[in-house]
Amino acid sequence: MRVLIIGGAGMIGGRLIRQLEADTTLNGEPVDHVISFDVIETPATERLSLSSVTGDLSDPQQCQSLIAHRPDVIFHLAAIVSGEAEADFEKGYRINLDGTRHLLDAIVAAADYCPRVVFTSSIAVFGAPFPGAISDEFHTAPLTSYGTQKAIAELLLNDFSRRQLLDGVGIRLPTICVRPGKPNKAASGFFSNIIREPLAGEEAVLPVSEDVRHWHASPQSAVNFLTHAAGLKTDALGTRRNLTMPGLSVTVGEQIDALRRVAGDNVVARIRRVPDDAIAKMVAGWPRRFAPERALQLGFRGDDSFESIIRQHIECELGGVIR
Repeated sequence: MRVLIIGGAGMIGGRLIRQLEADTTLNGEPVDHVISFDVIETPATERLSLSSVTGDLSDPQQCQSLIAHRPDVIFHLAAIVSGEAEADFEKGYRINLDGTRHLLDAIVAAADYCPRVVFTSSIAVFGAPFPGAISDEFHTAPLTSYGTQKAIAELLLNDFSRRQLLDGVGIRLPTICVRPGKPNKAASGFFSNIIREPLAGEEAVLPVSEDVRHWHASPQSAVNFLTHAAGLKTDALGTRRNLTMPGLSVTVGEQIDALRRVAGDNVVARIRRVPDDAIAKMVAGWPRRFAPERALQLGFRGDDSFESIIRQHIECELGGVIR
């Protein structure tokens, strides 16, 4: 099996590569070769045959070159994140929408070829006002450019799959927490920052009130969603190829309480409250709770508790040591 990962040098892409290297298979089939595409080089692996390719997804010729390898499974993870897509209107549409369309067009142009395409969408495709819990039947009416770009890509995935030009599965990821590494330009970044930085002995800034509620999943759950989607029998999806993934609905205050139970008051004291009206306004339009029955019926599984998410981060990213 040949696997193409668009966005392979990113956080989720890197974890997916490590998972494929550890398993050597994807849903029971041996992985012969992985092509990782991103704007930066992907680190080499010891046991996995991997090619790192750099370039611009919005370049149609680049997409054609990637598809010339005829990968059996394509994971499309690359995107300009929410805050940056909102700040740079042109860049967001060029990468998130045009890049996706060029990738799909390159697949169509390849003769006798219908790969499984796993597309990472987002809960940002939904917009307020919300019901108590959002099901897959709730309409998509995003309130950000990022959410709009993801929603359009979802429609393209549905239509291309309906016409049997590819075999697509779209997974709407919860906000991934705790994200390792440095803060990025995602507007949701503070959800991870208020856990990651204090655990590492650093100060974190909280720009919203503690009653803000959001939908979360761990990095490992995100990888599990991807690999499960790659082997899903898509006849069960019918014409609705996009699914909201399981997650945990918690408030910022509940996040902090979980951090206190795991790491103590001294770590929690490293969180500094600095209200930011712009971020608060953006977050107010985000969904808070979901009812992902379709995904659960199809075998997708999420995290047990926010405490388990924190403990996973400590074990995987901090070597079990709290600073």
